[in-house]
Amino acid sequence: MKRSLGARLFDTANVILLAIIGIITLFPLYYVFVVSFTDPVEYIQKQGFILFPSHWSFDSYKYLLSTSAFKNATLVSGFLATGGTALSLVVTAALAYGLSRKRLMGRRILMLMILITLLFSPGIIPPYLLVRDLGLINSIWSLIIPVLTSGWYVILMKSFFDSIPVELEESAVIDGSTDIGVFFRIVLPLSLPALAAFGLFYAVAYWNTFFSAVLYINDQLKWPLQLVLRNMLIDSSTQAGGSAAAGMMAEQDIPAETLKMAAVVIATVPILCVYPFLQKHFAKGVMLGSVKG
Repeated sequence: MKRSLGARLFDTANVILLAIIGIITLFPLYYVFVVSFTDPVEYIQKQGFILFPSHWSFDSYKYLLSTSAFKNATLVSGFLATGGTALSLVVTAALAYGLSRKRLMGRRILMLMILITLLFSPGIIPPYLLVRDLGLINSIWSLIIPVLTSGWYVILMKSFFDSIPVELEESAVIDGSTDIGVFFRIVLPLSLPALAAFGLFYAVAYWNTFFSAVLYINDQLKWPLQLVLRNMLIDSSTQAGGSAAAGMMAEQDIPAETLKMAAVVIATVPILCVYPFLQKHFAKGVMLGSVKG
């Protein structure tokens, strides 16, 4: 079918507009990437806008990864993203599975309590007092236990578990399986798309942990990567006695800007690398449980 002139002009205008939006969106990422790999000598000489460096260098990355503060922060964030995500998935899936079984006593009360957490927020002070009374101040677990699960994720996963035929569980029970066996051998394997989707959500949240670390972590050696990065971006010229992040950029010949950009890349790349492996489950997992019929 021959398209009219107006339709072709409309498509052309859409392509141009989307191309402009894409360039505006991707250019900051490109600039961060380019500056992070720019040779320090070249950056110092130009002291300006660099679209494509003449000499590429890994000096900024080598320096960052050689500092104890940045390595500790990377390890802390890695532990939060892996260990925290695993614990959150187990707790969320177990709670959602229990709520999806009608034989659970007090099911309505538990569901009401979860819904209340979605409607009302306690603010900052009560969680801080709770973490303090539990003795978790300055502990890595203070960044995991208070956010171990999410009421919204529990409800979504419960909706998914509701769609699993009860006959599968009944047949497993007849074969001698326990409730825990049914959960781990039948329910969880069938829930891989949902687990992948929620696992990605949890991993991103744990990897980007920032505000809770500001509240609960005083020891700079236990700071997550985002908190160290924030201090680097805010103030790279703090003298002795300042933060560990500022100390990383003191007494070295590498420009602070290239170090900042390299830190941003290091903090961003891991999640970008994980997403392609979960993509086939992600799109399906997001929609699972949302529509029944």
